[in-house]
Amino acid sequence: MRFSAAVLRGYESRFAVEEVVLHEGPADGEVLVRIAGCGMCRTDLAVRRSAGRSPLPAVLGHEGAGVVAATGGPDTGLRVGDHVVLSFDSCGRCRSCLGAAPGYCDAFAALNLFGGRPEHAARFTDAAGGALAPPWFGQSAFAEYAMVRARNAVRVDPALPLELLGPLGCGFLTGAGAVLNTFGLGPGDTLAVLGAGAVGMAAVLAATAAGAVAVAVDRHPGRLALAERFGACPLPATPTGLPDRLRRRTDGGPRYALDTTGSAGLINDALRALRPMGHLALAARLHTALPLEPGTLDRGRRLSHLCEGDAVPGLLIPRLTALWQAGRFPFDQLIRTYPLSAVNDAERDCDAGDVVKPVLLPPGAGRPPATPPAPRENP
Repeated sequence: MRFSAAVLRGYESRFAVEEVVLHEGPADGEVLVRIAGCGMCRTDLAVRRSAGRSPLPAVLGHEGAGVVAATGGPDTGLRVGDHVVLSFDSCGRCRSCLGAAPGYCDAFAALNLFGGRPEHAARFTDAAGGALAPPWFGQSAFAEYAMVRARNAVRVDPALPLELLGPLGCGFLTGAGAVLNTFGLGPGDTLAVLGAGAVGMAAVLAATAAGAVAVAVDRHPGRLALAERFGACPLPATPTGLPDRLRRRTDGGPRYALDTTGSAGLINDALRALRPMGHLALAARLHTALPLEPGTLDRGRRLSHLCEGDAVPGLLIPRLTALWQAGRFPFDQLIRTYPLSAVNDAERDCDAGDVVKPVLLPPGAGRPPATPPAPRENP
């Protein structure tokens, strides 16, 4: 089975849309999905800075959504024609997975970031037969098709705009999950969001939907204007005076704060602004030591790191789509679509902060599905 995909061959290279080959159909527990759209996440772009830990060449993309084209085995729980949103991979067997915390799976890094599942690794190649890295986040959805574990796929209402749903599997899941799961915000609660990108804006939307008061901190005037449009109080990120301004905007300080920037200065400012027993959660991955200033963790304040919004995707994604259908979580207004052939334009605009969430539309999104390859017999 041959189809188009955006391949990254070098850490400094541009993406190239190429023909790739899938040499066998879905194994037990897998589904083949015809991709309708895939969000571009900063985690995809961070591969360039991974110091060689992420194997290349690779097809990236881990915010896919599409239609099930084939299923493997009788126990996937999905049928051909189902509309699905794809999320991160997890083993399903470790204590975290069994405890409804798949984002903290013991094998999370191995399955999603640095190698994927070893089974059937050789079945995905470029047109010349050269090996490609195992599926990125169990998806590799910058492509017309993706082979995924059924546990990665969440069935959704076919009336929803499928090509726009992919970011609900990661970026929007993380921001909204921080609000609804990690913090459990309700009416009257106060939240400071540091960084009004895709994760931060999803947190703003979820906080507004929960009846909470949100303050958005960012250095881009356009992002602040967008956050204000969705109910947040905009606050420019300036070098001095941020804790006092946050306290004034939240009647003495926010009860909760979400950092999406990884900036040590903003993290310390947010901690100083928190009310006693306040909680700051970090969504960004830190790449250097985090110096905490004296007094920032006094009076019961807490600092934690969250992964994937502390979410079980099969529970949170339907909740978010229901909020969208009720007009309370307008995530679609954060999206700009690009054809897959414009993947490098999408990366440029994402890096420049000109778009909150790029979504790539593959050329085959509107075509009837191709005939998938047959599953390989086990010896």
